[in-house]
Amino acid sequence: MEITYEDFSKLDIRVGLVKNCTKVPKSKNLYKLMVDCGGKDLKQIVTGIAPFYSTEELINEKIVILTNLKPRNIMGIQSQGMLLAADLNNEPFLLKIDERKPVPPGSKIK
Repeated sequence: MEITYEDFSKLDIRVGLVKNCTKVPKSKNLYKLMVDCGGKDLKQIVTGIAPFYSTEELINEKIVILTNLKPRNIMGIQSQGMLLAADLNNEPFLLKIDERKPVPPGSKIK
């Protein structure tokens, strides 16, 4: 699938700070993240990276989040965004923010 520049420019990609991470009951792969994306409320995001990262590895990490998706239920839990990751040797790795230059949660990625 291809995406046009115009459609890509509509994506709201921001820095998110993971404040909480819990395993989704009855799932081997899913975590429920509570993420500070710069608004007054945390965003709840369900993600399938449990086989690759522990909850401890995710808490307080600044990661890249797609924030303007329509909320969707995953295993009965509303997900309000998407964590962005890349693939390396058939395993996902998170797109983390380099902390050498501080970037606050909610900063738009251009």
